[in-house]
Amino acid sequence: MTQLRTRSPDSSSRTFSTSAACRATHAIFNPQVDDDGDEMMLEITPRAAKRLSEIMTKDSNPNLALRIQVESGGCHGFQYLMKLVTLPPSLPSKESLPPAAEADDLTTVHEDDTIFTYSPDGSSSPGDLTAPKIILDLPSLQLLKGSKVDFTMELIGSQFKIVDNPLATSSCGCGTSFDIKI
Repeated sequence: MTQLRTRSPDSSSRTFSTSAACRATHAIFNPQVDDDGDEMMLEITPRAAKRLSEIMTKDSNPNLALRIQVESGGCHGFQYLMKLVTLPPSLPSKESLPPAAEADDLTTVHEDDTIFTYSPDGSSSPGDLTAPKIILDLPSLQLLKGSKVDFTMELIGSQFKIVDNPLATSSCGCGTSFDIKI
C-alpha cells in the first residue's frame, strides 16, 4: 500500500517569484519579429562587447560596428561573413535608407538592417551609438535569431564567432560554416 503525503492546512507554503533577467542586448534600430510575433534577437556576449569596445577605443571610432552576413557557401551550406564597418554619426530614418537590393557596400545602413547594441545595465537607447554594436540584414537575422556572438581566443588566433545557433544542425570545425534545420 502506498501512502500519500498531503499538506496540512496550517502548514506554510512558500511562494517564489522571479523577475525576468535584464537583457544586455537590445535592438536599437529596426527591430524585427518572426512569424510567431516573437522578437528576433541576437545576443552579444560580454566578451564580444568588451572586444568591440576595445577596437572602438583603439580606432577612436565610436561609430564602429560589426556587420554579420550569412551567404551560401562554405563546407556546410552557409557561411558567416564578418566585417567591421562605420555607421553614420546618427541613425537615419528608415524611410531615407536605400533598399537592400541597391546596396553596393557594407559600410552603410540599409532598409532591412537591424542594429543591436550591448548595454550591461540595460540603459541602451535608440540614440546610443557609443555602445558596442552589431548590424545584420534581415535574411541573415532570420538564420541567426537566437544565436550568440562571442569573441574567442585560441592558439590559432582570436575571432568573433557565432555560437549556440538554434537553427544550425551542424557546423565545420573552424566555426565559419553551418547547415540549417529545414
